[in-house]
Amino acid sequence: MSIGIEKLTSGEVQIRPYRAEDYSILHSLMVEAFDGVSIDHAIDSELGKISTNDWKWRKGRHLKEDIERDIDGVLVAELNGHPVGFITTWQDTEAGIGHIPNLAVATECRGLGIGRTLIKAAIERFRRANLSAAKIETLEQNDRAHALYTSEGFVEVSRQVHFVQDLREPQPPRN
Repeated sequence: MSIGIEKLTSGEVQIRPYRAEDYSILHSLMVEAFDGVSIDHAIDSELGKISTNDWKWRKGRHLKEDIERDIDGVLVAELNGHPVGFITTWQDTEAGIGHIPNLAVATECRGLGIGRTLIKAAIERFRRANLSAAKIETLEQNDRAHALYTSEGFVEVSRQVHFVQDLREPQPPRN
């Protein structure tokens, strides 16, 4: 996705609620941002395309799921009137936890503080709901996300390993 870097290097980032007309551009941003740093991409890298739908389709549909779960929790970053990033959130008020499932910023806009601004907006939303904690996840190989999240006060509490098995091929017997 390219909007033109000259249009994006100046101006003030505005955070606003999601609108239905944002869907296609946010979908593109999602796929672009998670290239190389998503479980879905890792599965296809290991096994090849596993069905008629590739990792981009699988990851992209997470946006639809996030919108359906909490449309008010989808916040869009605009720069000079162009959507250049978004964050999705949902609130487990019973547990007191705010969740951030997805955060994406256009490649040409990274380093401008847009991801940080989106996280701050999500945290403020959680604070207004009187939640006690905010949760965000990333893969080990996503160094940019690790740096951003820790700089915004998140602390690592655990690691998780994802395994995949190719069901299209018979598995060798185990000893």
